[in-house]
Amino acid sequence: MKNESVWDYPRPPRIERVDWRLKVEHAGRVLAETTRGVRVLETAHPPCFYFPPDDVGLDRLVPSRTRTFCEWKGQARYWHLETEEGLIEDVAWSYSDPVDPMIRDFLSFYAGRVDACYVAGEQVQAQAGDFYGGWILSWVSGPFKGGPGTRGW
Repeated sequence: MKNESVWDYPRPPRIERVDWRLKVEHAGRVLAETTRGVRVLETAHPPCFYFPPDDVGLDRLVPSRTRTFCEWKGQARYWHLETEEGLIEDVAWSYSDPVDPMIRDFLSFYAGRVDACYVAGEQVQAQAGDFYGGWILSWVSGPFKGGPGTRGW
């Protein structure tokens, strides 16, 4: 992968298809895996990766009452993960009626709320904070929204 800076990402965000293997794991099980993903690139924000619903283990996800609104993507709904230990709240989100139909009903996961997320075999780091869900990779540089040096942004 070529090096990217989040400060070169556009505003409004760019949404693009990727054929890299994307994977989400928790408690020794694969929750989602695809080579038909989508990534969202937004200024100052590590990429968010979205999975087609057919490539997600929806049987372990429970709808949440949480809703948020993004001026660029629309209203998001959230999903809890059902585990043997109980629910992990708001582990993923999706857009039923997004501004850009490319991400309609695709799901994105918070890397910090599951055991591991991968892009092309590289384990990602979670974006700092409780709200933003970007995936930090070795070839993506910041500083990142929500992280140190961004004044609580």
